[in-house]
Amino acid sequence: MSGSYDFEEQERIAELKAWWEDNRWYVLGAIVAAVVAFAGYRGWIYWSASQAADAAAMYAPVAEAAKAKDAKKVAEAAQPLLAKHPRSYHASEAALVLARAAFDANNLEEARKQLEWVMTKGVEEHRGVARMRLAAVLMEQKKYDEALKVLDANRDEAFTALAADLRGDVMLAQGRLDEARAAYKLAAEKAGPRNPVKGLATTKLNALGGAQ
Repeated sequence: MSGSYDFEEQERIAELKAWWEDNRWYVLGAIVAAVVAFAGYRGWIYWSASQAADAAAMYAPVAEAAKAKDAKKVAEAAQPLLAKHPRSYHASEAALVLARAAFDANNLEEARKQLEWVMTKGVEEHRGVARMRLAAVLMEQKKYDEALKVLDANRDEAFTALAADLRGDVMLAQGRLDEARAAYKLAAEKAGPRNPVKGLATTKLNALGGAQ
């Protein structure tokens, strides 16, 4: 029996060697590819973390300039961040700060430019905020139809009440009182009990004589 067993064992070993000779490069290639992919993933994680840290560090002077209400320094600090890390959360935040500084300085075109950038290239978390602020800028510019189009494009339920309230402001500015009332009524209905929009919209609605 042992001789038969040894022969069968040798036969399997021979088959295994033959298979290895035929397939070793494929196996080695798969192993190397897996190792490279894992190393690349680890490298990407490290690179992403270092990029995020760098963007955060570059945002610090933007925040400081904004706190000091220094529009010039805000722009000087924000531009390098936008250029180096345009897809980062902090670049998106910096663009919102830039827009606010420009609006406060009555530079409405610059404010519009920054807000449009956030809406198209900023992080998802900031796009709804940018949309609402852009509508306010357009209303300030008396570009009412454009403001309404921006508000109509809102698909974020978190901004439904605010969008309706802003729509009411646009309608009121145009003298469309019935439509303004309807918008304020909708805003008050859609806003949660702790949402400041609720009280604001209700006050505006009452000032127009309430829902009719």
